[in-house]
Amino acid sequence: MGILDFLTGEFIDVIHWTEDSRDTMVWRFEREGHEIKYGAKLTVREGQAAVFVHEGQLADVFTPGLYMLETNNMPILTTLQHWDHGFRSPFKSEIYFVNTTRFTDLKWGTKNPIMCRDPEFGPVRLRAFGTYAVKVTDPAKFLIEIVGTDGEFTMDEISYQIRNIIVQEFSRTIAGSGIPVLDMAANTRELGKLVAGEISQKVAEYGLTIPEFYIENISLPPAVEQALDKRTSMGLVGDLGKFTQYSAAEAMARGGEAGAGMGAGLGMGMGMAMANQMAQQGPWGATQPAAAPAAPPPPPVEHVWHIAEGGQTKGPFSKADMGKMAGSGELTRDSFVWTPGQDGWMRAEDVQELAQLFTILPPPPPPGA
Repeated sequence: MGILDFLTGEFIDVIHWTEDSRDTMVWRFEREGHEIKYGAKLTVREGQAAVFVHEGQLADVFTPGLYMLETNNMPILTTLQHWDHGFRSPFKSEIYFVNTTRFTDLKWGTKNPIMCRDPEFGPVRLRAFGTYAVKVTDPAKFLIEIVGTDGEFTMDEISYQIRNIIVQEFSRTIAGSGIPVLDMAANTRELGKLVAGEISQKVAEYGLTIPEFYIENISLPPAVEQALDKRTSMGLVGDLGKFTQYSAAEAMARGGEAGAGMGAGLGMGMGMAMANQMAQQGPWGATQPAAAPAAPPPPPVEHVWHIAEGGQTKGPFSKADMGKMAGSGELTRDSFVWTPGQDGWMRAEDVQELAQLFTILPPPPPPGA
């Protein structure tokens, strides 16, 4: 072996990248003066791609495999340099390793509420959050559009931009989906697919794709959630009797005797409410109009009286007149009286209306008065 062959073997490079941070997307192979020896071995592992850049111009992209960097293996570079097959000196180039595996469990969320129109509730504001994954599909485009000359490019450097794209496309998709708010929880999978498709079209301009996109939660403002809770509660209180029994039992379980009293009071209140509700409803549950107040009773008829005395009749006299006569002694208990509608003559003490005139008379005056 000649000395030239020995020196040539000693200076052959081995170019490879072992990524262990799980956050680095692009890493540049560093060599002093960027000199790569002719015949260097390039190892590209699964989940990687190597982008060869010569004098600022992208020369080639290497997929997983083992390569010998020689002119006959790099036709593009050979054309750029106008090399012949006998050229053996080092060349100044850069090699960027690109991580093509999925970057998973990345977080996204709406910073501000999303305004959309719901067919049932009208304009509503929604918030949402979830996770997504990113994968480099075009290493050359990704290097040109995003990385540039950055020697070590991490996921954090692009995650903010991707989150902005996600929120923008999510807002646009959910506003135009027409899915009612109450049905969104049951359609998060379909919404996720729609949003992922829209986002992938946008990030494809950067050489990326979104293979996974998940919506973990879609929430309403607290005031709307409270209104929905009340509406749900009213739906559950369909049977007031069962609800009363349940509330009373729950109060007893919480507070012993005090809870029992509370439950009894609650039961009475709910019972009255149920009675009022049933009174206002017809046989099929239809609400009936409130009953009109009863008319006051007619005033009593003022009777006039006649008195039989000495074979003759006197009168007519009002009840007030009869009272005066009873007080003066002109009318006694044994006096016969008659009023229209009465069946014949009757003694005054046998007529209920006149008998009280004699019971309220003062007693005889005391002797010597």
